[in-house]
Amino acid sequence: MTKQSKQEALISAFKSLLKEERFGSQSDIVEALKADGFDNVSQSKVSRMLSKYGAVRTRNARQEMVYCLPPELGVPTTKSPLRQLVLDIEHNDVMIIIRTSPGAAQLIARLLDSVGKAEGVLGTIAGDDTIFIAPTSVKNINFTLKKVTELFEKV
Repeated sequence: MTKQSKQEALISAFKSLLKEERFGSQSDIVEALKADGFDNVSQSKVSRMLSKYGAVRTRNARQEMVYCLPPELGVPTTKSPLRQLVLDIEHNDVMIIIRTSPGAAQLIARLLDSVGKAEGVLGTIAGDDTIFIAPTSVKNINFTLKKVTELFEKV
C-alpha cells in the first residue's frame, strides 16, 4: 500500500467513525482508529484532522457530547442550511455576538472567518453556542453588523 493510499484509507476510516456520532474525546477516536489497524495515529494527528474537516462537538440523539462532521465538508458557505443554526445576533459599540443552536458556533465562526475583512470581520471566538465577532473597526461596526446579518437572514 502506498503512502497516499494509506492516508486516503485513514481519512475514510476517520470520517466513517465520526458519522457514528459516538466519540466524545480525541483519545476515543485514536483508540478506534488503532483498533481499525491504523497503528501510527496520535492524538495530535486526530486533532489536526478534526480541524481540517471542520468537525464540531455537538449532542447526539442520546444527548452525549460527541464529535461529528458538518453536512458539507470543507469551508461552509451561506448556501448551506447554516442560516437555521443562527438564533440571534446582537451588538454593542465594540463587539457583535451571535447565539447559535448548541454545538454550531464553531462551524458558523469558521464561515465568518472565511468571509473576513472584506465584510468587516477581524476575527471570531466561538464557544459551543456563542460567537464573539471583533469588527475590523469599531467605528464601522454597523457596516459589519449589516454584512453579518445579511449572511444569516432567513429567506
